[in-house]
Amino acid sequence: MTSPHSSAGTPARAVRKAVVPAAGLGTRFLPATKATPKEMLPVVDKPAIQYVVEEAAAAGLDDVLIVTGRHKRAIEDHFDSAFELEQALAAKGDAVRLDAVRDPARLAGIHHIRQGEPLGLGHAVLCARRHVGDQPFAVLLGDDLIDPRETLLSRMLDVRDRHGGSVIALMKVAPEQIHLYGCAAVETTSEDDVVRVTGLVEKPSRRDAPSSYAVIGRYVLEPAVFDTLERTPPGRGGEIQLTDALRELATSGTVHGVVFDGLRYDTGDKADYLRTVVRLACDRDDLGPEFVAWLKEFVAALDGGTVGEHSRPAA
Repeated sequence: MTSPHSSAGTPARAVRKAVVPAAGLGTRFLPATKATPKEMLPVVDKPAIQYVVEEAAAAGLDDVLIVTGRHKRAIEDHFDSAFELEQALAAKGDAVRLDAVRDPARLAGIHHIRQGEPLGLGHAVLCARRHVGDQPFAVLLGDDLIDPRETLLSRMLDVRDRHGGSVIALMKVAPEQIHLYGCAAVETTSEDDVVRVTGLVEKPSRRDAPSSYAVIGRYVLEPAVFDTLERTPPGRGGEIQLTDALRELATSGTVHGVVFDGLRYDTGDKADYLRTVVRLACDRDDLGPEFVAWLKEFVAALDGGTVGEHSRPAA
C-alpha cells in the first residue's frame, strides 16, 4: 500500500487534531445566552457543541482543542467528569444516564484555551497555533452541525490525503443567501464533488459573488495557514477573517473544496435552531414516534386555525 502524497510530492501527514472555535457572544440568542454559552443550548438533550465534537471523534480526530472566551466555563465543565453526579447515578443504578454523563469526556482528548479578545474566526484559529504546532488540523465551527449520518469530514480528510494543502467544505446556496457566507471561486476537477478553489470573498453582495458556492463550517488546514493569519489585517467587521487567509493560500493552488449536498443545521440562527431540534427529535427511536404523532396533530390544528384557542369554562 502506498502512502498518500501531497500535491508537492511529499507524504501527507495524518490529521489527528481538531479545533472548535466557541468564543462568540451569541448575541442572536439573547437573553438565553446572557449566562449560557450559545454552544451549550440543547439540541434535544445534548448541547450543540457535543454533536460537533462527536463528529470530529467519528472521523478519527482524537485531540480536540476548544477555543472559548469569558463566561464559557460551562463548556469546560461539560467535557469534564462530574464526580458527584456520576456517584449519585451509579448509586441509583441508572446506567443509561450515567453513560450519557460520562460520554462527553470520553470522546477524545479535550483541551481548552481562551481567546482573550473577540477578534474574529481567523484570530480564534490563530489561538490554536501552539497546541497544533506544525501538524495539519481540522476546524469545526461550534454552531454548524452536520447530520450524524453524513461523512463530510471523513471525505474532506480523504481529499486532503490525496491532494495535500487545505480543504474547505462548500455548499450551493440560493443567490439571495450568498451574502451570509464566505463565497468561493472554483474550477472543476475530475471528481464531481471536488473543486479547486481559486479565490474567496467574505460575505459578498449577490452582484459581486463569484459563484453560488458558500463556505460552511468545516475546514482541514495546513499549518502554513498560521503564518498567513499572522500577517492578515482585519477585514470585514474589523475582524481577522479566516476567509482572507485562505484566499491568499488559494492563489498557490493548494486549496480544494468538497461540495456537500447533505443535511446541515445552523444552530446559530433561531429559525434553523428550531428546525434542527424538530428534525433530530423526529429521527430519534426513543422520541420520534410519539413526537411525530403529536407534530402531525399540531400541524393539522394549525391548518384548521385552532392552535392558540382556549376552551371556554363551562357555564
